[in-house]
Amino acid sequence: RGGKTGVAITADVVLLESVAGDPGDLNQLRQPAFRPAVNLQRNVEKIKPLPARRIRFTVLETNSSQPCIDELEIWSGEKNVALASQGATVTCSSTLPGHEIHQLKHINDGQYGNSHSWISNEDGKGWVQIELPQTVLIDRVEWGRDRQLKYRDRLATRYRIEVSVEPDKWTTVATGRDRLPLHINSRLAVEYQFDHLPAQESRRGEQILASLQTAQRQLVRLREPVMAYAGRFKQPGPTHRLYRGEPQSKREQVNPNTVEFFGTLSLSTDALEQQRRVKFADWIVSPENPLTARVLVNRLWHYHFGSGLVTTPSDFGTNGARPSHPQLLDWLAREFMDQGWSVKHIQRLLLTSATFCQQSFPRRDAMRLDADCRWLWRFPPRRLEAEAIRDSLLFVAGSLDGSMGGPGFSGFEVQQENVRHYFPKKNYGPADWRRMIYMTKVRQELDSVFGLFDCPDANQVVPKRSRSTTPLQALNLFNSTFVVQQAQILSKRLEREAGSE
Repeated sequence: RGGKTGVAITADVVLLESVAGDPGDLNQLRQPAFRPAVNLQRNVEKIKPLPARRIRFTVLETNSSQPCIDELEIWSGEKNVALASQGATVTCSSTLPGHEIHQLKHINDGQYGNSHSWISNEDGKGWVQIELPQTVLIDRVEWGRDRQLKYRDRLATRYRIEVSVEPDKWTTVATGRDRLPLHINSRLAVEYQFDHLPAQESRRGEQILASLQTAQRQLVRLREPVMAYAGRFKQPGPTHRLYRGEPQSKREQVNPNTVEFFGTLSLSTDALEQQRRVKFADWIVSPENPLTARVLVNRLWHYHFGSGLVTTPSDFGTNGARPSHPQLLDWLAREFMDQGWSVKHIQRLLLTSATFCQQSFPRRDAMRLDADCRWLWRFPPRRLEAEAIRDSLLFVAGSLDGSMGGPGFSGFEVQQENVRHYFPKKNYGPADWRRMIYMTKVRQELDSVFGLFDCPDANQVVPKRSRSTTPLQALNLFNSTFVVQQAQILSKRLEREAGSE
């Protein structure tokens, strides 16, 4: 036996000796499952979700010159928590001097491309660190050299990503060691030639190659972990009548059901949770239950005309208002259900109706009889709501981001102490130029600019907003840095599209 000497031997029987050492060293002997080589545009490092406060990206080698990163993104679910607009701060080993477009501030400004990137001042290496306002659970890191694919140099080919909750206690979560080598000018693919073989062997080779390629594609999909939200289901406990609504004063056991006045779900006391939910859902959308459809079409009417056929959109009961056009409300509700609960269909009906297409000019005879326009003799004029005003400003300036879904944005800068303190933003970037429906709502905090336009905070349920017009609204727009910024963008757009004339 060779033992620990490492001397090559020839023998009929070889006995292997166990060598003491770190079991983790055995990982170096295993055949790694290589990931694709790094690319210039976007690299995703998926990690097991773990808490982190600081994330450091260390470049160990590049394909040429100093490393460059146009954006470093840290994701927690669907939210990029690394953005400066979210309160994240950045530090680095060094920054290439003399180039405004390659400063550290661009590493998390939400903008892509070489003109908004960070370059280290060290040849082939450097590190950048993002510190979050608070510890969050992260599940992936994304980075790239140039998302616009205009430059192919300065790409990090060897790197290390570390995270920490406490200072100086770093844990490595990803490296470039498991990636294939980078070859900019090649496809990293092995080409198989079968032309020189006999016809039968050539066909067999092509069949084997097709099977291999199918297996490789399946392997790539298997390496991409699927995020799932899992939970435990258990049988609901018994339901009791509560004396005066007091949870501690239970009376007799009752079956799961709706309010008795509306009918029954015919469920037993031991019905499974899934059965209860399905029965309740079926009852809500039952053709014999027009209340759901009435409420929904009334809301749609309310949003388009400023006031619903029932002016109390959240109260169709005794304390609510009577419908101005009850037969129309019933017809719309039935049409809504007959068309498969299609909101688009109802909106199309409303927006193409003669009622919606009316002018809003007043008439004295009609004003004497119906000043509130409950009988819809003209289109009711009204001020735009806060969301429409903000979105219109962005649209006219040409900076509106109309993309749907994804993480929202905040209108506040957050300072974390024992509690969070919210201050209106002073600087806005492209990440804040989405539609206002994606703005994160903060309880008991109004938007600094558009809160005066009767936009409620998230602590209120306001199915029907008040509609005020005050001088403060105009003054607030005039002094808003957001509005001034969009006005400047609009002026540049006019110069660019209309010219000096």
